Amino acid sequence: MADLTGKRIAILCAPEGTEQIELTSPREALEEAGATTDLVSTDRGEIQAFDHLTPADTFPVDRAVGEASVDDYDGLVLPGGVANPDNLRMDGDAVAFVRAFFDAGKPVAAICHAPWTLIEADVVAGRTLTSWPSLQTDLRNAGATWKDEQVVVCEDGANVLVTSRRPDDLDAFNKHTVDRFAAG
Repeated sequence: MADLTGKRIAILCAPEGTEQIELTSPREALEEAGATTDLVSTDRGEIQAFDHLTPADTFPVDRAVGEASVDDYDGLVLPGGVANPDNLRMDGDAVAFVRAFFDAGKPVAAICHAPWTLIEADVVAGRTLTSWPSLQTDLRNAGATWKDEQVVVCEDGANVLVTSRRPDDLDAFNKHTVDRFAAG
């Protein structure tokens, strides 16, 4: 596995609605590779994760998105869950934070419903990605090419975007995320 020692990765989640396994599995893979991760949210305190529609565990927030800077991070992970990206795309600071990673040419990884936040950040046009299947029309309407594949890595100049469809894809998503984040 690639070495992420010295890298700091932001994981952006709304206060409620993150699919727990799509938060914990990538976070564990990143930390096992040597990265430091920060849970960033729209509010301080903690987030409530879910196992589909059932409340699961809570996780402490390391930083509020309004106080976070893309300059402090080497990459961004966007977990899914239906409510998570739906809430994030309604928060101006969260949307600006996501867009700033693309403006800075830093890698981003998004799984499941998370591309809804990418659409709101206006960063999918001309890119190829995957998502939970119900988002394909939204992504196409925003100018993206959608593929039904386990993982899609879109390298567009300085930008790298890793996307996956669902929790069943997490092993591949984690591997590609760690590899691409290590490459910078």
